[in-house]
Amino acid sequence: MTVQEMIARQRQITDQARSEGRDLTEAEKAEFDRLQGQIDAGDGNRGSATGGQEPPASAPGKEDPDAAGQRAALAERARISEIQGLCRKFGVDPDPFVSRGDSIDQVRAAVLDQLERNGSPVSVRVTADAGDKKRAAMVDGILLRNNIPVETPAEGAREFRGTSLRMIAASCLAEEDSENSRNYYMMGANELFEETMRRSFYNPSSAFPAIMDQTIRKAYVEGHKTAPVTFDQFTSRGTLTDFKKADNYYIQGSFGEFLEVPENGELKHTLPTDEKLPQRQLKTYGRQFTMSRQAFINDDMGVVTTLPARAARASRTTINNQVYKVLTGSQKIYDGKPLFTAEHKNILAQGTEISQEAVQSMILALGGHKKKMDGVDQAVIIRPAVMVVPLGYKFQMYTLFHSTTISASGTVNPLYQYKDMIQVVEDATLNALIPSGPIPWYLVGDANDTDFIQVDYLNGQDIPNIRRMEAPGQLGFVWDVYLDWGITVLDYRGAVKNPGVEIKSPIALA
Repeated sequence: MTVQEMIARQRQITDQARSEGRDLTEAEKAEFDRLQGQIDAGDGNRGSATGGQEPPASAPGKEDPDAAGQRAALAERARISEIQGLCRKFGVDPDPFVSRGDSIDQVRAAVLDQLERNGSPVSVRVTADAGDKKRAAMVDGILLRNNIPVETPAEGAREFRGTSLRMIAASCLAEEDSENSRNYYMMGANELFEETMRRSFYNPSSAFPAIMDQTIRKAYVEGHKTAPVTFDQFTSRGTLTDFKKADNYYIQGSFGEFLEVPENGELKHTLPTDEKLPQRQLKTYGRQFTMSRQAFINDDMGVVTTLPARAARASRTTINNQVYKVLTGSQKIYDGKPLFTAEHKNILAQGTEISQEAVQSMILALGGHKKKMDGVDQAVIIRPAVMVVPLGYKFQMYTLFHSTTISASGTVNPLYQYKDMIQVVEDATLNALIPSGPIPWYLVGDANDTDFIQVDYLNGQDIPNIRRMEAPGQLGFVWDVYLDWGITVLDYRGAVKNPGVEIKSPIALA
């Protein structure tokens, strides 16, 4: 048999096993190894028949037939690969060029000629090939195996639910090896890992790491959705386009009253005032995680599913913690004073537990701000919208707002009218930040009436970026996860603070 015939027979053996969804039998493995030995013996170089070094040329006039056959096989493989790559770029079917034996120069000339005639790229239907469909099925299969919701699983995804990292890597390597000159399915886990790392180093877009990338992206997007946070229910969202400090030009106060215009009279110009607000600025936050060699060998799917989902949730909970630190902290804001002070008229003089009187006092304080316009004090109307309370207060809040009466005699509950207006947000972050002593709670104004705390993102992107990178000396694939955001207090009038009291559980814990 010639070298080409031996390679073709090896491919036939592995194709048959793959189509039947099984490993090679002992007889097939023996035949495969025997053929490989004959191919390797052709020039004494074991790597030559598997796409390694080119077989050495014999002396002039004494060409070794086996070496010549190997050289021809390598040349044919390179021709087909180049043609397929060029045709894929322009959406052209490569089969006619391959079957006719056209050179890469002839194919390039044919493609350019058609582009010139059409005046535009070749008109084709862009559809996913079998390889793309298979990779999509593998990605969704991994997610389903780890109980991560997939809205519309790719066709065949359920068939890959039980597939190991080792089998996925073997399938990817076999698909990339156009001649199937090696039996990747028979490799050990460590050998597969080494080959996969080597392949990805020379080809960053190789199939296995690309499948891991897609799986990770889907997993962390799902994790981002399910993060247990509340900050976005009482903060506003903003966008910055770079990392420079952004000046705010914020017009304080109302527009002023409309004035009567006499016949043939002139409209009077309003002169709202500008007040300095803080500069907004983004910062970058992130972490790194790795699919190690051990994780690959141990078939630890959680590295590409559970861990990325936790990373995405971590970005959201980090923002949540930072926002609550602004609420509970004493750092100074844009006017050089703490956020909640008696001077700002946004804090009750004494902390209380949940009560009708306390809530009414906070509603009055929120709507009690004034601003001079045209020399006259005018009310800054701020409607109550969100009550932010620590864990343990929501029960009392529900009773307070949903009871029609407040006494056995049937006294009307004045807060019942707010049950659909004021949203109650309960977050244990307040309890965690203040582990002992009084825990404050807050009333936040309607975002249409006032600003309060704003969270800015770079170009509005609030889902973390993720990228795979090469880490020198690292045995594994490494991913960076990072996100850009900034948190700014825009207006102290946006909320009222009740300093609170110490919360005690109604049932003593052991």
